[in-house]
Amino acid sequence: MYAARGRKGRLAPGQFERIAKALADPRRFAVLQAITNAADDECPFQQLCEEFPVSKATISHHLKELVQAGLVESERHGQHVNARARRDVIHAYAAELMRRVGG
Repeated sequence: MYAARGRKGRLAPGQFERIAKALADPRRFAVLQAITNAADDECPFQQLCEEFPVSKATISHHLKELVQAGLVESERHGQHVNARARRDVIHAYAAELMRRVGG
């Protein structure tokens, strides 16, 4: 199940909660940070595996959760997978968080 896309700059229904749950895991949050800080806005799966001292299966699971929350897009090129952060969704989540906490 992949996150439904909301309108530009807005989250889809239920997406705020999915994102909050996905980011509750500190390692997953760190994976998102690594993806957003990657050169050329794309982060190869292999780079994530080298950066984090966990199994490839664990990185794959974290990436899947970030994709399902709508925070990341992944693209396959043959045997290689690249991840790209969805900055529009990150900004929409931050705006919604501030709205909900009265900021």
